[in-house]
Amino acid sequence: MTRLTDFACEPFSLDAIAQATGHVAVFVTPDGRMDQAARRADRLTRGAVRRWLESDGFAKVKPGEVKTLAYPAGLAAEALSLVVLPPRPQPIEARKAGAALGKVKARLGLSVFCGGRPRMAQLALGIALRDYGFDAHKTPPADQKPRGPVTLFHSAPDDLREALQTVLAMAEGVAFTRDLVNEPANVLTTTEFAARLAGMTSLGLKVEVLDEPELEKLGMRTLLSVGQGSASPSKVVVMRWDGGGKDAAPLALVGKGVVFDTGGISIKPAAGMEDMTMDMGGAGVVAGVMRTLALRKARANVVGLVGLVENMPSGTATRPGDVVKSMKGDTVEIINTDAEGRLVLCDVMWYAQERFKPAGLIDLATLTGAIIIGLGHENAGVFSNDDAFCEAFLKAARAEDEGAWRMPLGKAYDEMLKSRIADMKNVGGRPAGSITAAQFLGRFVKDDMPWIHLDIAGVASVTSDTTYAPKGATGWGVLALNRMIQDGYEDA
Repeated sequence: MTRLTDFACEPFSLDAIAQATGHVAVFVTPDGRMDQAARRADRLTRGAVRRWLESDGFAKVKPGEVKTLAYPAGLAAEALSLVVLPPRPQPIEARKAGAALGKVKARLGLSVFCGGRPRMAQLALGIALRDYGFDAHKTPPADQKPRGPVTLFHSAPDDLREALQTVLAMAEGVAFTRDLVNEPANVLTTTEFAARLAGMTSLGLKVEVLDEPELEKLGMRTLLSVGQGSASPSKVVVMRWDGGGKDAAPLALVGKGVVFDTGGISIKPAAGMEDMTMDMGGAGVVAGVMRTLALRKARANVVGLVGLVENMPSGTATRPGDVVKSMKGDTVEIINTDAEGRLVLCDVMWYAQERFKPAGLIDLATLTGAIIIGLGHENAGVFSNDDAFCEAFLKAARAEDEGAWRMPLGKAYDEMLKSRIADMKNVGGRPAGSITAAQFLGRFVKDDMPWIHLDIAGVASVTSDTTYAPKGATGWGVLALNRMIQDGYEDA
């Protein structure tokens, strides 16, 4: 697992600016005013800060951006970063500034002279989110030095230290998700995935692993049909965090965990198939949320369930035209074996409702390419049967700067799922592909159960850097779901 940056909080000290090594950061306002630490850095560097503030380049800088001066004369540090922020920034402004710092952070460490500035925990979160790299399978250079810490010099270090505990729990949940999504499929098998989740019992989570005989007994035949062509055994992992009231119904999170997706007999084109290691992204997000809740000791009851399978072509694989029976009892004609995620989710969703009687149900999946056509890589698709429940999530996503856009549902789309020989087909054709996938899942949601389906195919892993992450896995959804739980499900 990626090791998160170490953070320390120290009393604010102007004297430490000259001696700090690695990377030093101070603050200036968008209108060019220097705070106390910036003025000290300016004097030590013989006016380097002021010269930049008076240059044409500063006029083009936006709040949250960072200007870095390499090897500044007068300082022991190898770099001086000037962070442009208003005196009382909004949370996302501070987080974006932190992400900019995390992107340029020196390996030897970073000293941030905050003074009495607010929102510095959000700045630290931004640093932690962006100062990430997945190098588990790379040979490190012989001369590579250990990663240095981030030291925040603040006038109220004890208060900041307490606030950091929460935001770094969030950052660790995101990093855990990214690590899972970035892992190659020969490493993150269904068995290894389940083992990593079982390891979170050390954090206080209750974890159960249901193997194939138990899944067969429960009647999860749509899920089992997806993995029957693979040598890797299918599993369902149940993670429980019981931090709320004894009798309070939990929120249920369900994740699609296809550790590799060839498409099965309906095999995908070879080009780009290597990216299908990320098809367990929904399960990765659920795991990251559960880790965050445990680390920050959330006062809520939440259960996370993930269906772990591998979709492979073989002599035992499910064929197009096969009919399988779900745990609910409905039969499904499998038209396309590459529409496998909904077959995994429908059984796990039904099991979650039958066993836990949740207060609400949210499923996450890298489900359709169609959602990428519709929304690109900026927003996840949000489908829901409950306006208030949906708005609670969308509000949380906006607060955490995670793109999400509500999509429609409607009975008219059900016509596209009609089967001649079974209760339904697993696909409805190319038109409205994301919507018909959601309509399929909606058939496995009980009456009066608030439900959200999140299609994260476009946001789980991306091919270029984002504000908060390098290219690859993003961890999208961990922060929004954590915020939704914090705002709506935690005991006072």
